[in-house]
Amino acid sequence: MMLSDLLYPDNPRKRQELIQLHQELLDCMSTNFHATNELAGVLNEHLGCTIPHIKIRESRTIKENCDIIIQAMSEIQHQVQKIDSDMKEKLEPVLYQKLHDIKEPELEKIAIAHRVFSVVLGEATSTAGMVAIKLIGSNLITLTLGKLVSLLAQIGASVLGGISIAILGLGIEMILHAILGAVERNELLAAVRSYEEHLTQFRAASEKYQRAIREVTSLVRHQAP
Repeated sequence: MMLSDLLYPDNPRKRQELIQLHQELLDCMSTNFHATNELAGVLNEHLGCTIPHIKIRESRTIKENCDIIIQAMSEIQHQVQKIDSDMKEKLEPVLYQKLHDIKEPELEKIAIAHRVFSVVLGEATSTAGMVAIKLIGSNLITLTLGKLVSLLAQIGASVLGGISIAILGLGIEMILHAILGAVERNELLAAVRSYEEHLTQFRAASEKYQRAIREVTSLVRHQAP
């Protein structure tokens, strides 16, 4: 038993909690990587984008993986803005306004968007208009993306950022050493609190982001022959 455990009997429980929180953070990140790839795939297939797929780099730190997904999310944001700009450029002001009017019938908006993509792409899939309207007609994707990018940047810049992704196969002492690094053992509670604070916000924002993406991908699945 460590001397610190004799002085601070709650430490063993906090160590287990720290490892569990680390796993939860990684699970959340992994799900976001998958969801981002799904959305990128839809944009690539139906809207003519070329957004590369991403994957978690297990040999890298949390910050480096945050940077990978931030870059992909930023590219998606850029493409959504570009789609909106294309609509604005190629449509008469009255028609463009209809795309953002919540009172306008959804089918009419989709027909307008489809005509634009038929011109832009030369040939558009039957789902292109629906996907475009879902992306630009609702700010859900934009808002959830923005929130998640901000949280990922905070996580990367925090004490968690320098922690390696691939530590879960190690023994408990090596895991703790990898997580805490130069942090003194008596700061174990502070490390746990940092995980908890970031996880609470990150988990909630991730769920909204993934739900928004499911709304888009479900359109594609329902239209598939």
